[in-house]
Amino acid sequence: MRAPSATLLRWLWHSSRGLRLQTLINAMMGVISVGLDFAFIIATKQVIDLATGHSDTTSFRWAAVLLVAIMCGQIMLGFAHRWVAAILGVRSQNLMQLRLFRNLMQSQWNGMEAWHSGDVLNRLERDVRDVTSTITETFPSLLGVLVRLVGAFFFLYSMDATLACIMVCIAPVFIVLSKLYVRKMRAITRDIRSTDSRIQSILQESVQHRVVLKTLEQCDTMVERLDSVQQTLRHQIRWRTLFSSTSALLLNVGFGTGYLVTFLWGASRLHEGTLTYGMMIAFIQLVGQIQGPFRELTRYIPILVSSLTASERLMELQQSPPEESGDPILLTHTAGIRLQDVSFAYTADHTVLQHFSCDFPPGSTTAILGETGSGKTTLVRLILALLRPQQGTVSLYTHEGEEITASPLTRCNMVYVPQGNTLLSGTLRDNLLLGNPDASEEQMWEALHTACADFVSELPDGLDTRCGELGTGLSEGQAQRIAIARALLRKGNILLLDEATSALDPDTEQLLLQNLGLHNRTRQTVICITHRPAIVNYCTQVVRF
Repeated sequence: MRAPSATLLRWLWHSSRGLRLQTLINAMMGVISVGLDFAFIIATKQVIDLATGHSDTTSFRWAAVLLVAIMCGQIMLGFAHRWVAAILGVRSQNLMQLRLFRNLMQSQWNGMEAWHSGDVLNRLERDVRDVTSTITETFPSLLGVLVRLVGAFFFLYSMDATLACIMVCIAPVFIVLSKLYVRKMRAITRDIRSTDSRIQSILQESVQHRVVLKTLEQCDTMVERLDSVQQTLRHQIRWRTLFSSTSALLLNVGFGTGYLVTFLWGASRLHEGTLTYGMMIAFIQLVGQIQGPFRELTRYIPILVSSLTASERLMELQQSPPEESGDPILLTHTAGIRLQDVSFAYTADHTVLQHFSCDFPPGSTTAILGETGSGKTTLVRLILALLRPQQGTVSLYTHEGEEITASPLTRCNMVYVPQGNTLLSGTLRDNLLLGNPDASEEQMWEALHTACADFVSELPDGLDTRCGELGTGLSEGQAQRIAIARALLRKGNILLLDEATSALDPDTEQLLLQNLGLHNRTRQTVICITHRPAIVNYCTQVVRF
């Protein structure tokens, strides 16, 4: 649903925090630029009138020096504007991107994300760039345009009131046409942005799953899919270009007519001898100063429409409420987990858990078995407080009498190893330090040994061995063991393993479970989601879904 323009403008104002310095500097330079332009018109008129003998208020030499000084000021102002854009422009974009990224990462996760990751990246990159450019560049330029329009009108009015009034008669017509134009352009631009996001999504998924597509022999299918969406984008852009070009053509006809009227008006008065050459030149320049802002507005309207569309898309990213914030609640003793009468459904017709109760005592090791889709992973997400039950409670407790409701603040008690390859690009050391940024070298090697990842010591670069996206360069089993070691570096006393041994051979799996068993006797409650029957032998209880 399209947000009202007033709402978007309020959001833009709120989002301009941290960007207002650059906006203010650009606005001041824009106003100074307008002043220099008017000063240039006056100086030009003075030089021409001196040269033709219609004025003797000052010497020709000083008038020429003033003209040169004004031109130098304009050049230096342009240099300063480029410098400000280079120094503060990237900072402004990074600041807004960082703010939105932080909000996104700290927002609640509902298990059914509304946007494709490619669409989110498109918003965080292109939409952020458009919005920051509008706040720091377009709005200050619009202020300069308005100052130029008002100043030129009064300047021309002082010379010829009738002509000045004729020139601004175009304003009401322009406003009405602009409103209709903006409404249509917002709809077109929204469609283009959505299609552009689809293209990025296809590219991202195809590159990420290239091996799967090759084995399925479906690379050509993805190429054809990309080509089809690109054709849609080209059609949308052609339609937008036709619409905007036709609108601009009609406005330019009006502007051209106004300029022609001014020229003939001035020429007739020059012929009658009631106008000097200098005033004639000033007339033409001032008409340009009046028409110029209207021409600028026609150029800025697509930019503003694009920015409003980008703002609308960024606002949608902020719709998810933030997670509960505060100091982490770390239990001082080994904790257990108790679920009482828990019900959860992703959608009205997709109930996963209904009136489910279970107790995972402190220090216990539990295997969770069940068919795919029976709710095992959802259970772990409820324990991690990634999801909230619609009914019932999930709590952490200790034998010493501590008990708290599971929330994002209790997540510090959890050590979680999700299923699949979850390594990030970078060195193995970088990945391990995500588990505990303060971990020592000795602690990292101890965690690797417990996770049966001693192979790292045989790599040429050891902990500094680099891996690509999703652990490229390592086997699935090696990547899984690194992920387990990363989790073991956390200080939490509840260990959640979601199919964490699925890529390991039976011997390695058995050794890992033995290591985790020794580990468990000292400090942890362990919950294993598994299809592997070997794990059951190491557990104190089994929960079947």
